[in-house]
Amino acid sequence: MEKFLLLFHSAPMTAQDMQAMSPEAMQAELAKWNTWIGGIAAQGKMISTEGLYPSGKVMSDAGNIVTDGPYAESKEVVGGFMLLHAADFDEVTQLAKGCPVFDNGGLVEVRQIQNYG
Repeated sequence: MEKFLLLFHSAPMTAQDMQAMSPEAMQAELAKWNTWIGGIAAQGKMISTEGLYPSGKVMSDAGNIVTDGPYAESKEVVGGFMLLHAADFDEVTQLAKGCPVFDNGGLVEVRQIQNYG
């Protein structure tokens, strides 16, 4: 089995967006994610998954320059990731097809983890 990383890209969600969602809508969104993640976990394929805060730091110049990021003008942010096992790109893309990020116009970036061992 190979390791793959799924990066979930979506439009940044503001505090106003969050406040506009009803508790029922938030619960429904969480339920979609829990169902999809649970299905992958039940197959023994998931290694880990986490959501990410919408802001962070961007480092450049060998770490000497640290700026706020991602930037406010960003049309999309990486909102989370999943690390999982799959046989190949065909299998991992089939698993990713059910990702709820697609429901809101987001995308999933699929990257294979290099094996140096």
